[in-house]
Amino acid sequence: MRVCVFGAGAIGGYMAAQLARGGADVSLVARGPHLSAIRAHGLRLHVDGEKRVVRLPCTDEPSDLGPQDCVIIALKAHAISEAVDKIVPLLGPETTVVTASNGLPYWFFSQPGEKLSGSCLQSVDPGGRQWELLGAERAIGCVVFPAAEVIAPGVIRHEHGRKFPIGEPSGTRTSRVEQLHRAMVAGELEAPIRDDIRDEIWLKLWGNLCFNPVSALTLATIDQVTGDAGTRSICRAMMLEAQAIGDRLGLRLRVDVEKRIEGAHALGPHKMSMLQDLERGRTMEIEPLVGVVQELGKLTQVPTPTVDVVLALIRLRAKQMPVQVH
Repeated sequence: MRVCVFGAGAIGGYMAAQLARGGADVSLVARGPHLSAIRAHGLRLHVDGEKRVVRLPCTDEPSDLGPQDCVIIALKAHAISEAVDKIVPLLGPETTVVTASNGLPYWFFSQPGEKLSGSCLQSVDPGGRQWELLGAERAIGCVVFPAAEVIAPGVIRHEHGRKFPIGEPSGTRTSRVEQLHRAMVAGELEAPIRDDIRDEIWLKLWGNLCFNPVSALTLATIDQVTGDAGTRSICRAMMLEAQAIGDRLGLRLRVDVEKRIEGAHALGPHKMSMLQDLERGRTMEIEPLVGVVQELGKLTQVPTPTVDVVLALIRLRAKQMPVQVH
């Protein structure tokens, strides 16, 4: 199975190394010092108390790699639309596209008969370029649960978790999703096939919606955000607003608000990705994680007053950042 991981950051690099370990024919798309380090020294992975070196083809010119069986997009959600033109040369007639990013993927409302079917969310896919050039028919859903970090160019430290639930947007069990499942399991990744992958993606966003911006605004770790009565209340209010939107769209949450917040609290002194990006001067995933819920509120006519306030604050905070890079 030919797999290209587009975006060799923390999650992409970890997935690539594990898939290669399982026997997949894996290539990487990266750039800058990270690319140079991988070419010179291999992709270095710290996992399970070991230091592994994985040698993989790595380029910043995807057209050199040719069509793949599967393309895993492991970029920050806000960076995908800018990269679409470079992803296209990797696509053949049967290529599947797996979006391993936070937020809702471009294909989320692709299924006929669903509410908002055919809708392209501007906060996720500005101008509909992903929908047009990648194609919803190629998509396999994926939820990213592991935590990993790039600790130096070409060096990735896996912190915890191996679970990447996958599934067809339609909920059917196809040969292509089973092939991906086998490749991931061979690479020692947990990849349960879900018939409700949209609900799983919505559940992940439900937490990211509030925990990420509140963490960035307060500079607090997730246990502090969820342990403080005031910020916990803000998170709860945001989640209830999103839940009302999901109810209107027929999306199901398998846990209640308090259980989801307690699950986050159990992570301990973990820095949410938006706070990490803020500290490093990187562009934060504001629109795909927060703006999207405001957009869905308008589309479904569900008020989102708390989301609106937090979104306004984090947008202004982003404007104050001295450096913004992807």
